[in-house]
Amino acid sequence: SFPVVLLKFCLRPSSGGKGQFQGGDGVDRRILFRRSMTLSILTERRVYQPYGLYGGENGQCGKNLLKRVDGRLINLGGKCSVPMEPGDTFILLTPGGGGYGKVHDEQVNDSERTEFQTFTERGSLFDYKLTQEGA
Repeated sequence: SFPVVLLKFCLRPSSGGKGQFQGGDGVDRRILFRRSMTLSILTERRVYQPYGLYGGENGQCGKNLLKRVDGRLINLGGKCSVPMEPGDTFILLTPGGGGYGKVHDEQVNDSERTEFQTFTERGSLFDYKLTQEGA
């Protein structure tokens, strides 16, 4: 069996700062440890929020959390090495980006924002597919 299991890997809704152009959302990643081992974290800049520009709001800070098998939740800070036991879960919340430009009154507010947004396909695989279909 695998020593770790990825329980969750998704966008962190509303973690990007508001603005005329909203900051990008961070990621919520949760890893369950099934064996005893040492977790080493080397993340920085978790104290200050990613700043917005030209009136845009700041993004949310990132966090590194440890949920022990007994339910205790521990903030690990930005850099550390910690022993993990079977059943412990590491929660990595990456920061959201800062917004750009002032929000206008007529713009969508946070409560109207949808959690899931659609994305257009792009990248080498999509470009390859278009090339093959066009031949």
